[in-house]
Order: sequence, then structure tokens, then C-alpha cells
Amino acid sequence: MIKWSFSGLKQYTNCPRQYYEVKVQRNFEVKETEQIRYGREVHKALEEYVRDGIPLVKNYERFKPMVDALTSTEGTRHVELQMALDIDKQPCDFYSPNYWVRGIADLLIVNGDQAYVVDYKTGSNRYPDPKQLKLMALMAFIHFPDIQIIKGGLLFVLHNAFITDTYYRSDTDELWGDFQSDLFRLNHSYESGVWPANPTPLCGWCPVATCEFHKER
Repeated sequence: MIKWSFSGLKQYTNCPRQYYEVKVQRNFEVKETEQIRYGREVHKALEEYVRDGIPLVKNYERFKPMVDALTSTEGTRHVELQMALDIDKQPCDFYSPNYWVRGIADLLIVNGDQAYVVDYKTGSNRYPDPKQLKLMALMAFIHFPDIQIIKGGLLFVLHNAFITDTYYRSDTDELWGDFQSDLFRLNHSYESGVWPANPTPLCGWCPVATCEFHKER
């Protein structure tokens, strides 16, 4: 059984070679950049503000109106909610050795049969990828059986942009289908041992120094 998450599957689709070298063989690791560090700090600040009411520091105060608009929504808040499913798509502990897929929702607000799932983004909003919201919604449907409708949003805090989508429990089979092709390819790579490189402009930031497309080769 192949364990996966949205970030891992995206890394694989971006470049199977990098995924193999970093996540499977662990020959290299992705170095923490200033952007990654900033994103982690913003997430932590927003988590503490929403969950504990800790005031945002001066550099992050500009995010307050955007977040307050979200948290004014009625319902039970779940901050940094860890969710996991086993191979039968049943809920399991996030750290269970039998988990199949797992992820963390930055903010989930549940109000009866409706819910709102939000993911904070500190990068560019030019090419939003709503599939992360889709996966969070699918797991939320299973962890919260009463939910019928989930409204999702990618909140690009640096651009004051909110990309939304809506998901219905009745469409879950179709929604899971959106991941089937990538998961099939991932499983095939594990079974065949074939992990092709996918050269792109992102090769300039890749840690896999042994790749023929690495910037220093």
C-alpha cells in the first residue's frame, strides 16, 4: 500500500525523479528557503490567532481583516485539523501505521450539514491548485458524516485573494476520481522502479544534484 498526501502526490507529478530521490531513497532533502520559512511562520501565527486569540505581530496584522471575515462564520472551528483515512477510506488516527492518505486542514468550520475548509497560502495566486481543498473536503466528509456541503477556499494572504470551490457529498465518487490517474502513475513507479525526470524551470531549485538536468551539471 502506497501512503500519500497532497504535497507528496504533487511532488511526484511535478517530477517523479525528485520524489524518488527525496521521499523514497532519502538521498537528498529539500532545503528550507526563505519562502518556506515565511510560509511556516505565517501559518503558525494565524493558527495561534484563530485558535487561541493570540494577537498577530505587526508584520502580520494586515492579514487580520481577511481571517476575521472567515472566523465570523457560525459553526465549530477546527484549527490545523489532522485527518487520515485507511485504504478502505475509513477514518483512522493521523499517526496510524495503517493510514493510506492524510492531510491537515488549516481551518475547518462545521455548522450542521455545511462546512467551510480554508487553506492559507503565502505564495502567488497566479496558478491556484484547488485539488488540495478537494482532498480536505473528501476527508472531512468521512470524518464528519453529517456534512453534506463543503465550501472551500484558498486564501492568498499576500494578495488578498480568495479562490473558492464547493463540494457535495453526493459527488464524492467523482471527486476521488480526480486523483486516480496520478495515484495510478505513482503506484506504477513503485512497481516498475521507473522514476523519470521531468525537466522544468524549477530544476534550478531542485536538491537532486545527481540528476542530469540539475542546474550545476
